[in-house]
Amino acid sequence: MAAFTRPQLAPRSRLAALLGRSLVTPLVPADYLELINPLRFTRDLRGRIEQLIDETADARTLVIRPGRGWQAHRAGQFVSVGVDINGVRHTRCYSISSAPERADGCFSITVKAVDGGRVSTHLVRQARIGGLIHLSRADGEFVLPEGPAEPLLLISAGSGITPVMSMLRSLATRDATVDIVLLHYAPTTADTIFHDELQALAARWPTRLRINLVKTREAGDASLQGHFRSEHLHRACVDWQTRQTYACGPRALLADLESIWSAAGQAARLHSERFQAALAPANAGATGGEVRFSRSGRLAQADGSKPLLEVAESAGLAPAHGCRMGICHGCTVKLKSGCVRDLRSGQLHSDSGELVQICVCAAAGDVEIEL
Repeated sequence: MAAFTRPQLAPRSRLAALLGRSLVTPLVPADYLELINPLRFTRDLRGRIEQLIDETADARTLVIRPGRGWQAHRAGQFVSVGVDINGVRHTRCYSISSAPERADGCFSITVKAVDGGRVSTHLVRQARIGGLIHLSRADGEFVLPEGPAEPLLLISAGSGITPVMSMLRSLATRDATVDIVLLHYAPTTADTIFHDELQALAARWPTRLRINLVKTREAGDASLQGHFRSEHLHRACVDWQTRQTYACGPRALLADLESIWSAAGQAARLHSERFQAALAPANAGATGGEVRFSRSGRLAQADGSKPLLEVAESAGLAPAHGCRMGICHGCTVKLKSGCVRDLRSGQLHSDSGELVQICVCAAAGDVEIEL
């Protein structure tokens, strides 16, 4: 992996923004303090990129120094990251990959560039040392329990390793005496994020950490090869039913795990973190309709399965949003009239003035939203 560090660049862009602001509204002392130290004197929570580490050809770790107002995360939580691209603020949620016990006051996110991913591609290909990003406070319930931990089984695939890595790093920092099995899937060795560090951890904890790195597109152990199958579970961790299990990865993997744990009567022992919202089966009565965006005056046609966020974007709007899966509530808008269906639960919402999340709600007939 390659790491990049250099001194912070002169804040010319912030100076230009400050001068531009002064033309339309009087400046106050906080404006000048913000220019001197944008992490301490600011109206919202920001972070500065301190280091960039290339993990694989398409995955990069960003080490971030958060500004005033940041509160330490718990291993496994995520953070909303906002970046300005071509003058438009875009926000996405990323799992924190560093341990909460990190001593330098920084934290890290590890981002994989995905096809068509505006923010992920920007962070992996264009982010620079010294660049400022907008942050939320850490959130999420995909965390290890407080106190002594039971034996653990960690299952991940692709970039799903990031919150799992935060857990492993935290346990290593505390030298926790807990038995851990990791089952991780990646296309090839070169695509395995944190490959070398995982091997080093296994060497450090030979009796406490068993690592199974499964390649889906590369020859390896015939009994642990290809995408997840139930046989892999028994091969890697024969006592899986007795362990607290934390899983993060694609929808198909989590669906298989949930089915297996449920059938075994162990659903309460499985804790999942999703890349995408779990959607309910389509409601035959939700046929879509005309969507009116009251503030912009625009109209669009929508079916009963397409999220209103995508409908708005197709109509040329740029609504505020974050995770695109109903977690961060960054896309919440007011329902003016009509009915929408929550794509996760199938529940219908039709109360005028109700706040709805347009990333996980679709039109159920004609609808008007305040956007």
